[in-house]
Amino acid sequence: MINKKHIGSNFDDFLAEEGILDDVTAVAVKRVLAWQIAKEMKRQKLTKTAMAEKMHTSRAALNRLLDEKDTSLTLATLSSAAAALGKKLRLELVPA
Repeated sequence: MINKKHIGSNFDDFLAEEGILDDVTAVAVKRVLAWQIAKEMKRQKLTKTAMAEKMHTSRAALNRLLDEKDTSLTLATLSSAAAALGKKLRLELVPA
């Protein structure tokens, strides 16, 4: 038998009902940010060691930043990574 409980709803509604929407969203955002940073590091031919030095941080901290599942990062860390890559960080609130 097919469960028709979610027919007509969207995936966000399903995740919210399961109580995991915020966590899933955070991981998705972190995956995109980590991918963008890694891609730009590769484009600029920056090693992790060189990137960490440019950020004035440890390589372990950079590894946490690049870990797409670790969502516990600060805006300061993101800003530092962006600056090290010659980029700006832009965040915005959008309608839910």
